[in-house]
Parts: sequence; structure tokens; C-alpha cells
Amino acid sequence: MAVIFDVKPYSINDGPGIRITIFLKGCPLNCAWCHNPEGISPNMQKLYAKAKCIGCATCVEKCPRGALRLTPDGIVTDTALCGLCGICAMVCPTKAIEISGRQVTVDEIMRTIRRETVTMDQSGGGVTISGGEPMMQSAFLIELLDACGREGIHRAVDTTGLSKTETLLEVAKRTDLFLYDLKMMDPERHAKFTGVDNRRILENLKVLAESGAKINIRIPLIVGVNADEDNIRRSAEFVASLAGGKKTVSLLPYHNIASHKYGKLGQEYDSGEMVEPHADDIAMAIRVFGEYGLDAVVGG
Repeated sequence: MAVIFDVKPYSINDGPGIRITIFLKGCPLNCAWCHNPEGISPNMQKLYAKAKCIGCATCVEKCPRGALRLTPDGIVTDTALCGLCGICAMVCPTKAIEISGRQVTVDEIMRTIRRETVTMDQSGGGVTISGGEPMMQSAFLIELLDACGREGIHRAVDTTGLSKTETLLEVAKRTDLFLYDLKMMDPERHAKFTGVDNRRILENLKVLAESGAKINIRIPLIVGVNADEDNIRRSAEFVASLAGGKKTVSLLPYHNIASHKYGKLGQEYDSGEMVEPHADDIAMAIRVFGEYGLDAVVGG
């Protein structure tokens, strides 16, 4: 059993071909730019979009615990009373209320995956398990990877790399491709923007490369955070030094398109120092990686 917060079929940005991506809840990082903030907490959460609320108070009437009230500022939830039963989300006519997170079994997810196998097979796609951080629910992750493997389904894991090394290597035995996030090289700066330093992440990436795993490196490119030439050059040098041959590097330009999600969670989104990269920033990064014999592409 695991807690997931989304299942996205027809995904073209999470590995080769057309894929189905499973998003597991819970992440040990708290990245300032996270575009899936509902994936950080391992627990179920309620999302509320005031702009979609028509003030009908149906949710207030149907709540079995009396945890909701209608105010001039919209629906307010008493979190001490709310049991996250989801009735409010089910009865809301405009979907202003949503519940993020539901428990699933491997069998349930496999039934969903099998419905997409024709598309996956025709496109050379497969299953990508993302998050959050899927290693936080490692028992479920391994069971799901084994189930996909028995049916010949290509398996990719999108990871921050922050996990026990032994867990990572167990997952590697069952994974055809890793999408490995490399945020930045300086540990103190990494801690400032993600809440944790990167020492274990970098060490795990070295160990994973030495294991012979196939790895695509993914770098969020954010002006004010990691898009300066010094960090790009240090990143390129590190990636070029990894065992197992040349790695593909995917540059993911920052944008704040998901900032509305924070409001739905009752959180503030502060872009702070973060700025979207310009074409010159992207061109510089591609050039620097090229100097180290690495192919850097935008997206993927």
C-alpha cells in the first residue's frame, strides 16, 4: 500500500516514448521552486481554490464532522475536526475542494498501467515512478517495479537521490532508467534552497553510476539559484567524472506556473531570488556542458 497524489498518462517528459507517470507522496527535500508542492508531505492534504468556490455551502452541510464553515473569505476548515474523508471534495460542484493523496495497492496501479500498454509499446514508452521522492515508499516502489518487470514494461524512476544507498541499489536492480535530479554543487547553497545539503545525493549518484545503471541527469535551471557559470561548470565537471560513460543532461528551465498550487494548500509562494532563465543562460549552460563532452538538452 502507498499514498499517491497523481497518475498522469500520455506523459512525454518523464523518459523515452509515451509513458504513464505515477506520483508518490512524500519528499525529504523542500525545494523553493517545487512545482508539485502537494507531493512534499507524505500525508493526505486538502486543497481549496477560493476562485472556484461559488459559496453554495454544500460542503458545509455534508461534512460529517462539522469541520467546515462559510466565511466572507470562502470555506474555512477546522483542521482539528477534519478527518480528510473527502466528502466535501465529492459534493463540491465546482471542484473548489480537492483531496491530494489516496492509498493504492500495487494491483490497483498495475490495472491502470495495463490500460496504457498499447500506447506505451507502440511509442517505446513505459512507466515512470516519480514524486515527491519515490524512495520514501521504497517497499511499494520495489514491489511495483518487480510487477512491471514481470510484464516486460520499461521502468524509470525519477529521484532526488536522497535515500539510503542500500535502498537506491536495490531499486537499481529493478530499474531501466534513472532520472536523477542534480540541483547544484555547493552544499550550503543546496541547503538554503532545498532544506538539506547535497553530500549524500552526490555520493549516491557516484555509487549509482558505478553500479552500471543508466542515468539521465536533470538540472532545474534557475537564475539566482544555480544558473551561474561557476555552478554549471562544477556540475559539468562532476557529471563528466561519473563512471559508466557519457550521461545525457536535461536542462529544465524554471518557471512559476505552479505557484497557484501553494495558495490551494494555504501556503505562500515566495519566488525570492528565483528568476526564469533567458536564452543566453540556457545557451551558456549547453556550451559549458559541451566543453566537457556532454550533450545538454532543454527538457526531457
